[in-house]
Amino acid sequence: MTISIIKIGGNVIDFPEKLDEFLSILSKFPGKKILVHGGGILASKFGEKIGIIPNMVDGRRITDKETLDLVTMVYAGLINKQIVAKLQSLKQNALGLTGADGNLIRSEKRPVKTIDYGFVGDVKEVNVDLIEKLLFQEILPVICPITHDKKGQLLNTNADTIASDLATNLAKKFKVNLYFCFAKAGVLIDEHNDNTIIPMINEEIYAELKKENVIHSGMIPKLDNAFAALEKGVNFVWIGKAENLLLAAKGKLSGTTIEKQKYDLY
Repeated sequence: MTISIIKIGGNVIDFPEKLDEFLSILSKFPGKKILVHGGGILASKFGEKIGIIPNMVDGRRITDKETLDLVTMVYAGLINKQIVAKLQSLKQNALGLTGADGNLIRSEKRPVKTIDYGFVGDVKEVNVDLIEKLLFQEILPVICPITHDKKGQLLNTNADTIASDLATNLAKKFKVNLYFCFAKAGVLIDEHNDNTIIPMINEEIYAELKKENVIHSGMIPKLDNAFAALEKGVNFVWIGKAENLLLAAKGKLSGTTIEKQKYDLY
């Protein structure tokens, strides 16, 4: 059995028409699938209305108690249930989940090193049996980036990390493909020009592009997770526009693939 894990972020979620288009595409996506969503842009907008200003370091959100309450309400409540309702209208039997539901994802509060990220969780366990049961019942899990520590504490967890950790845990038993959908055509040399797409990146190219500051901010954790997934047995990782998801599923060049073998950038 092949399982596809598809992650979408705020650049899709924040625009109702884009989200509707994406969910229509997702409903046509073949095979067993899991949707992981973020929503940081929407959370930041809601936070600013009530005086909670986002604090980001290298693309990751510092999560104090107020921010944790905010993202839990926005991710696990508003966004998650809107997506589930729309998928139901597309005849996709979706089930919205946090990491606490069914003990799906256990995490631990990130230890303080050079930066105190607050109530941020690093994934430690994934309930593969639960995911397997849901998929075999033709249920589409819709997972938001809120996890728990099994001691009653919710934790904010990077959605790309959740997608990657789900993929690597499921890859121990199944063939898993991982798709990161966002607003750009793929990983770009010039982030403002979709024509500068890099069709394939390996670890050597990645290191050079970071050194040259071509890749920075939120793209760094995304690619870190992609390489970690490949190292742990995931079959395929793709990054590209949400509207190109079906093309990517068919193996057509439409974004950036992440690979381990040597490749010349130029």
